[in-house]
Amino acid sequence: MNRERSRDEKTPVLWMVVHGVIASAVGIAVGLLIEWFPEQASTQAGPIDHLYDVLIWTSVPVFVTVTIIVLFSVRNFKMRPGEEQLDGPPIHGNTRLEVIWTALPAIVLVVLCSYAWVVLNDIEEAQANEMRVNVTGQQFAWTFEYPQSGGKPITSSQLYLPKDRPVRFYVKALDVIHDFWVPAFRMKVDAVPGIETKYRITPNRLGTYPVVCAELCGLGHSVMRSTARVVSPAAFDKWMAEQKAPAQAAGGGAAKEADGKTLFTEGNGTATACGSCHKLADAGTSAEAGPDLDETLPDKDAAYIEEAIVRPDAETPPGFQAGIMPKNYGDTLSAEELKALVKYLGEVAGK
Repeated sequence: MNRERSRDEKTPVLWMVVHGVIASAVGIAVGLLIEWFPEQASTQAGPIDHLYDVLIWTSVPVFVTVTIIVLFSVRNFKMRPGEEQLDGPPIHGNTRLEVIWTALPAIVLVVLCSYAWVVLNDIEEAQANEMRVNVTGQQFAWTFEYPQSGGKPITSSQLYLPKDRPVRFYVKALDVIHDFWVPAFRMKVDAVPGIETKYRITPNRLGTYPVVCAELCGLGHSVMRSTARVVSPAAFDKWMAEQKAPAQAAGGGAAKEADGKTLFTEGNGTATACGSCHKLADAGTSAEAGPDLDETLPDKDAAYIEEAIVRPDAETPPGFQAGIMPKNYGDTLSAEELKALVKYLGEVAGK
């Protein structure tokens, strides 16, 4: 009788082990096959993705083990009809088992935390020839500043980076908490008013990648987007020279006349393109984060349009709330650019 009972007690344990191993293998395989992240575009992305794979290897068996034990217990130890008033059998427990299931998770957590610290320490190691980029978050736009030795910094609403050159971002916010994140780079950090946060990356793949805010920061959070363009070192040097050109033109020739349609569809390098949020037939834009300008601007004079650009919360169109549109166009557009944009919108809206 004792021998038969011992065999019966071992059978469910063997069943749980077999099914747990199979379920864990399937779960790990599926977890590793799923493309959780966008393509890698920095040297930091590889180690971070590998860390995530290690977490899948570790967490899936833990999840499967707990789930199988819970399901087994529900099936075999549930209350049956007629047992409503009965207490369960008195059980002292198993001290050795309790020590094991307390110590083992603690060991796993210490090992994983140590490995994560090593990865973070390695990817944050200072590099030679680092380039500094200042990142400023403001409801609801990003501004990127490239300090120049002995000169005025270059500012842009688009992030340009040279391939294979280490970059250190210095991040701050002017109003509320934001979060600077380029998913293809994997690294992200909060932009906090009053303090400066920072991190390093080395872009290693040419292309254009989205820049997003990963912290709910207000009504326009979803449109707080920009792009990071990783270009060749030669192309980056050319872009930097072009950004300096307007300042140099003052002494050597007339600056290029501002074009309202280009400002609306592309911005000016500092001001975010209006077409990223507004619909306008003439410009071929169809965004719906802001009002449809073909409906809201007809019959409006230049003063109204300029007020709507530089002080967007002064009058909010029906169906929209204040606080969505960036309030820095008065600073990021020159007087000539603002005049050209107002003229363009007055001529084409609703036509």
